[in-house]
Amino acid sequence: MSKIRFDSVRETFRREPMPVASRGKRSELFGVNVFNEMVMRESLSKEAYNSVMAAIEVGSRIDRKLADEIASAMKNWALSKGATHYTHWFQPLTGATAEKHDAFFEPISNAHAVEKFGGAQLVQQEPDASSFPHGGIRNTFEARGYTAWDPTSPAFIYGTTLCIPTVFVSYTGEALDNKTPLLRALQAVDQAATEVAKYFDKTVTKVIATLGWEQEYFLVDKALTSSRPDLVLAGRTLLGHSPAKGQQLDDHYFGSIPDRVLSYMRDLEQECMLLGIPVKTRHNEVAPNQFELAPIFEEANLAVDHNSLLMDVMDKIAAKHNFKVLFHEKPFAGINGSGKHNNWSLSTNTGVNLLSPGSTPMKNLQFLTFFINTIKAVHDHEELIRSAIASATNDHRLGANEAPPAIISVFIGSQLTKVLDELEDVSKGKLSPKEKTDLKLNVVGKIPEILLDNTDRNRTSPFAFTGNKFELRAVGSKANCAKPMTVLNSIVANQLIEFKKEVDHLIDKKGLKKDEAIFNVLREYIKASKKIRFEGDGYSDEWEKEAAKRGLSNNKTTPEALKASVSEKTMKLYESLGVMNAREVHARYEIELEEYVMKVQIEGRVLGDIARNHVIPTAIGYQNTLIENVRGLKEVFGSEFKDHAAEQMELIKSISGHIAGINSLVNKMTDERRAANKLGTAQEKAAAYCNKVLPYFEEIRYHCDKLELMVDDAQWPLTKYRELLFTR
Repeated sequence: MSKIRFDSVRETFRREPMPVASRGKRSELFGVNVFNEMVMRESLSKEAYNSVMAAIEVGSRIDRKLADEIASAMKNWALSKGATHYTHWFQPLTGATAEKHDAFFEPISNAHAVEKFGGAQLVQQEPDASSFPHGGIRNTFEARGYTAWDPTSPAFIYGTTLCIPTVFVSYTGEALDNKTPLLRALQAVDQAATEVAKYFDKTVTKVIATLGWEQEYFLVDKALTSSRPDLVLAGRTLLGHSPAKGQQLDDHYFGSIPDRVLSYMRDLEQECMLLGIPVKTRHNEVAPNQFELAPIFEEANLAVDHNSLLMDVMDKIAAKHNFKVLFHEKPFAGINGSGKHNNWSLSTNTGVNLLSPGSTPMKNLQFLTFFINTIKAVHDHEELIRSAIASATNDHRLGANEAPPAIISVFIGSQLTKVLDELEDVSKGKLSPKEKTDLKLNVVGKIPEILLDNTDRNRTSPFAFTGNKFELRAVGSKANCAKPMTVLNSIVANQLIEFKKEVDHLIDKKGLKKDEAIFNVLREYIKASKKIRFEGDGYSDEWEKEAAKRGLSNNKTTPEALKASVSEKTMKLYESLGVMNAREVHARYEIELEEYVMKVQIEGRVLGDIARNHVIPTAIGYQNTLIENVRGLKEVFGSEFKDHAAEQMELIKSISGHIAGINSLVNKMTDERRAANKLGTAQEKAAAYCNKVLPYFEEIRYHCDKLELMVDDAQWPLTKYRELLFTR
């Protein structure tokens, strides 16, 4: 082991133990640093409190006078917690979060100062927007962008800063962030689902989309990570031979959490409690040094904010424990990558989960209505869903090691498949008394019993029903959940709108009873969406062939997948719902293509640098050692030296071959990169980087990894997999 690696590992075990987080009750810590409903009730007048709650529940505007009162209460609360600054916390199209801190402090004379924060500062700010991705929405010389308070996500204190969640829009009003389209999509699904839910319960006035994400990640020693240029600059290992032991023994999954990792988790969970992030589950994942944490379900917008905040907090807490968190979907070859499963459902303001069956046939018909409409929505927009989880990093993960394939399908289990098959046979038009009885008692009435012992999960399915929710498993671990949640809620909203139109038509024009009309429409949806349902192995070659026969897309790369995001069908969907206009949609397409190009470009440069400046010189140095050894053998054995030096000479030849291969391939990769950079459009560049540049990565890696096995371990310049994955 090289000296830098030895020193880093030795330091790991020489450090003083990390302080254990406070052992106070989690319930007492939860939300202490959040300006939540309880704090507002205590610090605001009844009028101001009701105004905020109305903004949260129905989207009404907050009067400027009341905004001043709310800002004053928020400032006083923040100061009492030790805050010195405030910021509008937003999520630009970089995929990360952004913030600009301003002090509460403001001088009023040479001798006096006050802490100032009013309604104007709370409701809106104007950060410089010139360097954020905009996809052509604004000119480079125009710097104006506006952040506006989102009262549906409570303000919080992190460190000494009051953070106010906000949307981020251009001077001309277009969304420049991930939050704005999500809020619009959530409003659309609320309105559409509420109208459908009233078929079953007239008291429903609001439907809330809920999200429970599961965050997978790798935790690696910080010093070891810093010794790898590829991990530092690209977030993944661009080369590195698999260790003798990986995950094949399944001994890490759900195993005992290492003490050092557990100390990190305790500190992380305490910070999450203070910030109101309801994390509940933690465990070892499948791959070595891979872990997962998951919260209790929340309203989707708040859940997205909490996940974005969590990723920042994870990085900061990890640094205190001399760890580095790797969020890349595939930081290591040959073992599991990391995802961020998005568990989604719809709940009414009356406390009913619309994707959970009930105790009566009517409640089960409600369940079937939302269940089948969701499947139909996925069927009609499967390519758009694929585009929502597309990225240069997630492309490495999809289709391998328990990650779903690029083919979008829906898994519901054999028992529910049987239910849908029976519903498919319902006669068209009015139902006979026997059909009504059979449906209510023998099909719909038995759904709760079926779901108590539903079939096993299918871990290869991108979109699986898991008892009372759908799990979108294909989302990448680095991703902002806002994009897939915007797509999912939009397509479901659109589908529910169409469903209500068809049901009302059968009731008003055909004279069918409500239940009969619902059954008739659902039957047609079951037939129309049947091809999206798949219960088998998503990794199999047979499924790929079968999916092609069914007409399902198989967009394996990001440049292919993103085309669906700007299709005429997608434009019509978003514009009809008011989620995004054509300019906003095209801007995101351009930004995502440019991001893809830049990420592959950076990886290509890093790989070329490591291969030429680290691997080749080291291989040559070791080769020279072998050559000297052969010369020594010749001096000792004379003409018989070949009998004693055959293996060394063969090794010298092999090293030369791999060096030549690396050099030639790096030259070709660089030429292709230069050619791609000269292309005119982002779409052309992305396709060229995908099809012409990226294929060289694995070829270059092959030669580098072979040299890793040949060169003396003491001379190899890069920390190896066995050290990165098994140092805890």
